[in-house]
Amino acid sequence: MKQNEMLAMILAGGRGSRLHDLTNKVAKPAVAYGGKYRIVDFPLSNCANSGIDVVGVLTQYESVLLNSYVAKGGLWGLDTKDSGVFVLTPREKADAGLDVYRGTADAITQNIDFIDSYNPKYLLVLSGDHIYKMNYDKMLDCHKKAGAAATIAVMPVSMEEASRFGIMITDENDKIIDFEEKPAHPRSTLASMGIYIFDWQKLRAILVADKDDPDSAHDFGKTIIPTLLNAGETLVAFRFEGYWKDVGTIDSLWEANMDLLTDNNDLQLDDPSWKIYTEDANALPAYIGPDASIDVAYITQGCVIEGEVKHSVIFTGAKVGKGAKIIDSVLMPGVVVEDGAVVTRALVADNVKISKDAVVGSADSKEILLQAKDI
Repeated sequence: MKQNEMLAMILAGGRGSRLHDLTNKVAKPAVAYGGKYRIVDFPLSNCANSGIDVVGVLTQYESVLLNSYVAKGGLWGLDTKDSGVFVLTPREKADAGLDVYRGTADAITQNIDFIDSYNPKYLLVLSGDHIYKMNYDKMLDCHKKAGAAATIAVMPVSMEEASRFGIMITDENDKIIDFEEKPAHPRSTLASMGIYIFDWQKLRAILVADKDDPDSAHDFGKTIIPTLLNAGETLVAFRFEGYWKDVGTIDSLWEANMDLLTDNNDLQLDDPSWKIYTEDANALPAYIGPDASIDVAYITQGCVIEGEVKHSVIFTGAKVGKGAKIIDSVLMPGVVVEDGAVVTRALVADNVKISKDAVVGSADSKEILLQAKDI
């Protein structure tokens, strides 16, 4: 890939309301994952590993922590003279009475000047709240070979899940012939991953025309993709093979952490050939007490484990007291579980304190409990 041939824009402004109290004070992409990471580390690391030099991160809700975090471009090696991570926020309030992005496409529209300043041939648009590893350069090769106006990353889902996604209907050559946004009766199980490559000039023209349309949803799935299809442009599906998780709910965030505990998990966070970069925590090594019991666990630096941990993920700086039991659970950064407490099938939010002998969660629960307050 030539320098600045493709520029990336990460959509990181969603509310993340289905994560409830986890996103009361931080944006969804800033939520912690996997012991020491943040969700936004994944698309940013993918960009760095794919040779993309310039990345715009479009933030909006509860963005103070996220803005300061992604501004540290050096975490991902994107802080040289010719590269960088740029925080972009809504800026049309004076012109249109707006202080928010009106949709995924409008977020790009409001930053056309930024994109134009680099004059890219292609634009990569990414969701900032998915966990996966992908070489975007391979997707760009697919885009070029097809001579496409847009390439959309897809992966198969079950028929039951398909109604939650944008669904692609393709021909035998993976050319997209139709698109359905969250259909009640899906005609395909190829789900959009929210990862797009566009010919920038073609997309730009559509965005400019869409900007002042009062009836538009200003959204890629609802507006831009149908417009391209109706115009007869070539759209192709890029079939992704690998781990991908939309962590939009408490259950899915818990599941994504539990996936790290499986043998030969597809994500392989310790793979040196495709490193996931993050901020180094200033913490001591983990301490495992003489009476501690650990069975299938993911334990990060700075943890103090004196009780029992079974099939659980323990984040940086968490503490498990003597006689305490952590089972099928996720303890986020700074959690303290005092002596004798039991935590089962739960996700405990950052810095929450579980008092001595307290009981949180249940092995019989069908849904994962979010414990976001001291108990």
